[in-house]
Amino acid sequence: MASPTDKLPEDSEEEGEGAALIGSATVRAPGVCGELAQGVIEGIHFLVTCPVDFYSRVRVDLYADGPGVEAPEDCDKAAAAVRRTLSTLKSSKVRAKITINNPIPRGKGMASSSADLAAAIAATGFALGKEMSPYQIAQIALSIEPTDGIMIPGVALFDHRAGIIRESLGPPPPMEIVALDLGGTVDTVQFNMVDRFQRWQSVKGQTGEALRLLRLGIAKEDPVLVGQGASISAEASQTVLAKPRLAEVKEFADSVGAVGVNVGHSGTIMGVLLDARERRGKSTYHKAKEAFPDADAVYHFRLLGGGVQQVDA
Repeated sequence: MASPTDKLPEDSEEEGEGAALIGSATVRAPGVCGELAQGVIEGIHFLVTCPVDFYSRVRVDLYADGPGVEAPEDCDKAAAAVRRTLSTLKSSKVRAKITINNPIPRGKGMASSSADLAAAIAATGFALGKEMSPYQIAQIALSIEPTDGIMIPGVALFDHRAGIIRESLGPPPPMEIVALDLGGTVDTVQFNMVDRFQRWQSVKGQTGEALRLLRLGIAKEDPVLVGQGASISAEASQTVLAKPRLAEVKEFADSVGAVGVNVGHSGTIMGVLLDARERRGKSTYHKAKEAFPDADAVYHFRLLGGGVQQVDA
C-alpha cells in the first residue's frame, strides 16, 4: 500500500533565528486515483472523489518577523494558498515558511496540486490555532485553481468548479486499486479552461446511471456496485478525454476478477478496482507490472475517505 514514510526535513538552527515562532503544524492530504465518476447533472458539473493512501505532507512554520512566504521552488500555488489563508484569518503580517514532501506525480489526474493546496491551507490554520472547515479549504483552493474534493471526509459528490460540496456519500466500501500510469500528462488548469459542457451533456444518461450505482454501492458497502458505476463513467468520459488504452485496461481487469475500472477524467491515470475482502491487491499489482511493462508507473492503493489530517512533523 502507498503510505507516507519520508520525514520532512528538520528546520536548521538558523531558520527563524531572532524571530519568535508563532506556531507550527504539519498536515497530510490524500491524492486520488482519478475519480469514481465525473460529468454534468441538472446542468451542474460534478465529480465523485476517489481518495487513496498516497499523501502530500506540508509543514507551515509561522514567525513574527513578517510579512512574507518562503516556499520550495515550483510551489507558487502552495505559497499563494498560505498567503490567502493568512489573509482570511487576518494574520497577513506574519512570515510563513513552507516545507512540502509530495511524491504524487503531477499532470496525471492524481490531485497532486490539490493535495498540496489543501494541506498548506489546513496547516496554516492549525499553526494559528484554527481548524479550517472543508468548505473553507475548498474555497481558498478554488481561488487558485480548479480543485479536487480531497479535503472532504468520506466519498463526496463535489462541484469542482464552484467548490461546493453537493453531497457526502459516506465512507467507501473496502476496496483496493491497482493504478496504471501509461504515460502522458494533462494540465488540469488548461483542461478546465475549455468549455466541454456539451460533451458532458451528451453522456449525461451514462453519468447519471453511474452516479446512481455509486450512491447505492456506497450505501450498501458493495464494491461490485461501485465498480459498475465507475466503469460506466470511465467509458462515458471517452467522449470528453479519450484514454487510448482503456479497452486494454478493462480486458486486464476482467482477467483478474476486478469489480471495475476508473479513470482520471481530466488526467491520464487509470485504476483497476478490486474488492479488498478478496485480498487480490498485491497479486494484481504484480500481474499489472507484467501485463504493462511499458507503464511509467504501477501503484497499489487503498480507497479511503478524504479529509486532511494534522500529523507529527
